[in-house]
Amino acid sequence: MSVADDKTVVRDYFNSTGFDRWRRIYGNGQVNKVQLDIRQGHQQTVDHVINWLTADGNLPGLTICDAGCGVGSLSIPLAEAGAVVYGSDISEKMVQEAYERAKNRLNVIQKVSFMAQDLETLQGRYHTVICLDVLIHYPQEQIAEMIAHLCSLAESRVILSFAPKTLALSILKKIGELFPGPSKTTRAYQHREADIVKIFSDNGFSIQRQAMIGTRFYFSRLIEATRS
Repeated sequence: MSVADDKTVVRDYFNSTGFDRWRRIYGNGQVNKVQLDIRQGHQQTVDHVINWLTADGNLPGLTICDAGCGVGSLSIPLAEAGAVVYGSDISEKMVQEAYERAKNRLNVIQKVSFMAQDLETLQGRYHTVICLDVLIHYPQEQIAEMIAHLCSLAESRVILSFAPKTLALSILKKIGELFPGPSKTTRAYQHREADIVKIFSDNGFSIQRQAMIGTRFYFSRLIEATRS
C-alpha cells in the first residue's frame, strides 16, 4: 500500500468511527476495560514527556511542534506550562476537538494553535518536535522519510514514541487480532528500536533519554534524540 493510501485510511478512520472512539479514550468518561487500560498507558507516555521537559527547566517560552496532536492531550498541558505549542493532526475532527478542549482551559488558547495537516507537509522550525503514538499507523518502509522530516523541523531535539517490535508483543498483537470489537483500531505496526535509532543517526541525531511504557494492552517505547 502506498503512503497516500495509508494516509487516507488513517484520515478516514479518525474522521469517522475512530474519532468518537478515541475521543472517549482520551477523555474522562466511562469506557470499557481495554479502552481504560489504553487511556492510562497513553497518559503515562504524556506524563513522561512532560516530566522530561519540566526537568530541563526551560519549558516556558519553548517552541514545540506536537505532530499528531490528537485531542490535545500533550499540547494543552505544555501550553499551560508556558511553552508555545503548534499542534497538528491528520484528522480535522481531532483538531477541532483539541481546539475546543483548549478553549475550556484558562490562559491556554493564547499559547497553542491547531491545524489539520499531514505530518509530511509540516513546515517551520521548532526547538522541540514531538510525535507520540503516530508511527503505529505506518509500516516500516515509510517511517524513515517521516522521521527525517521531523528531524528537519527540529532545532534541538525530537521526542518520538512507537510500538516496539518484540516476539512477545508480536504474539500478543496476533492474539488481539482474533477478537474484533469496539477496541479495534486501524492496522497497528510495530517497529524495531535499532531501526529507529539508525534513522536518527543518519539524520545527525543521537539518543539521550529513553523510557518503556507498558500496561496490559498499551506498549510504547519513548525516545528523545538530540542534534549531535
